[in-house]
Amino acid sequence: MANRFANVLLTFVRGHRQYSKAWLKDAVRYEYVKYHPRVKSHVDPPITPSKVLMVRRVKPFKGNPYWEKDILEELGFAKTPNDPVFVKNTPEVCAMLWKVKHLVKISPVQLPENIPEVDEYTELYVDDFGKIHVTGKLDRVRYETTLADHNCMKRLRQETLKEKLRLLWMKGNLVGCN
Repeated sequence: MANRFANVLLTFVRGHRQYSKAWLKDAVRYEYVKYHPRVKSHVDPPITPSKVLMVRRVKPFKGNPYWEKDILEELGFAKTPNDPVFVKNTPEVCAMLWKVKHLVKISPVQLPENIPEVDEYTELYVDDFGKIHVTGKLDRVRYETTLADHNCMKRLRQETLKEKLRLLWMKGNLVGCN
């Protein structure tokens, strides 16, 4: 009775209980992992990994150790805390993501099947699942007219004026009055 009770308790301890011999004949081994398929004729589909990963931060910086904060800053979350960050799918980046996997959500980026010619006026949209959608092209003349209207000093928008005056101040062209 005590042996069976101890065996039940040890099943919850990580890595303590060994496989029984009956399980070993069905196991498929992938390097260091043993996998038990439901059907013996199961074959894994071929996988082509994505070259780019979209990473979103789901938990805050606060309350985490400094090494995890450093990794998040290296990934680029210090500049844009709520925006997704796009990183290469390399072993070095994957090792960093593994260390902060509890703080981020990782999605592979999927390209559309028919990729049109992309230039500066092509509109692209990346959804929450990492799929890229091509929404069309902007009219070049209309886009440039909109930008010119937005940056026009005669419009007297407060944000535009503040930005223009700040740039003049930084260049040293704006001199204070006495």
